[in-house]
Amino acid sequence: MAISFRKMHGLGNDFVVIDARAQPLALDESLARRIADRRTGIGCDQLIVIEPAKAGLADAFMRIRNADGGEVEACGNATRCVASLLMAEKNRDHVVIETVVGLLDAEAAGSGRIAVDMGEAKLDWREIPLSEPKDTLHLGISLGQLSDPVGVNMGNPHAVFFVADVEAVDVAALGPPLEKHKLFPARCNIEVAQVLSPTRVRMRVWERGAGITRACGTGACATLVAAARRNLTERKATVVLDGGELEIEWMKDGHVMMTGPVATSFIGTIDGQIAA
Repeated sequence: MAISFRKMHGLGNDFVVIDARAQPLALDESLARRIADRRTGIGCDQLIVIEPAKAGLADAFMRIRNADGGEVEACGNATRCVASLLMAEKNRDHVVIETVVGLLDAEAAGSGRIAVDMGEAKLDWREIPLSEPKDTLHLGISLGQLSDPVGVNMGNPHAVFFVADVEAVDVAALGPPLEKHKLFPARCNIEVAQVLSPTRVRMRVWERGAGITRACGTGACATLVAAARRNLTERKATVVLDGGELEIEWMKDGHVMMTGPVATSFIGTIDGQIAA
């Protein structure tokens, strides 16, 4: 059976979005990998499935699988994309999206941008999670040019390394072993960040289960939180990613607001041979 989809992206972090509210989709790791394959499938960083809300408190439930097929907890850029679809469908400027880690409020922010409350930044070592007790402000691990990251959980685990020149770091080489470092029992997203000013940070990312992506919304949130914790930036700043810019604010209540654009690349159907 052919499956309808929409190819979307947030600053080049790209998704195959499938609406399974009316027709449930039997999706496993193998099918997710086939769809995400950039040569024989459609190609994406993450596969997003929109499902009915579980408890009636949200407009829809968002399920996320990385390109390697594994299910993950959070994806900021995908949340904006799904929010934009739901807002258009319901003719509203505010929607609530349910995920495996809770409810996310999203609202229209003008000029085609969406703002999402990504929830509270979690900073305890158990919440990252880490395999042993650590001060999450100084995790103390190192590899190559990278050392002593900050740990942050934004619904998913992040380790943020600060460097003098982000462009000089071989993220493709250092990302995989750091993602799977023994300190991170659930693996980890790896951010490499350069503070340009108190209100501007350049960041590149190795995403857990996806590799280098052009943007990572939760990674941008984690980076701002990490920078503010080390007194390197203010609590509100622009994070410059490979694909563009996100506005991030770590609010006084601990929640992190992320604002940025969304786009649809094309729509289509997945051939039955891929889904078989």
